[in-house]
Amino acid sequence: MNALAVDSVGVVVAGLIVWWFWLSKPDAQRAREGAPIDILVADGVYTPARIEVPAGRPLTLRFTRKDPSPCAEKVVFEGLNITRDLPLDKPLDVVIVPDHPGEYTFTCQMKMYRGTLVVRSGQ
Repeated sequence: MNALAVDSVGVVVAGLIVWWFWLSKPDAQRAREGAPIDILVADGVYTPARIEVPAGRPLTLRFTRKDPSPCAEKVVFEGLNITRDLPLDKPLDVVIVPDHPGEYTFTCQMKMYRGTLVVRSGQ
């Protein structure tokens, strides 16, 4: 009976890990005209981690890194060919003009921190 309980707990924990890292989609924050979007880099996550923006308009993402770990030192937008070093405890503005609709992932260099830039046409 004890082995069954341990196995059950293991399956539940594994399921929660899969949901947290791959299946959960946080609520999206929408860009406001001319205002930067503040993104906190702390505790293994970007907050907010999902951002909706209109295509073709300049966008400023203001990253503030609170996590001193080496994993959080960079932000990488692979689909947009953008990489920036994030200083500790100092905001860094990343200006982007996403021209094409789609979803663009941004991560740390180890891909443990994950976020999504959702670019919509006609907004």
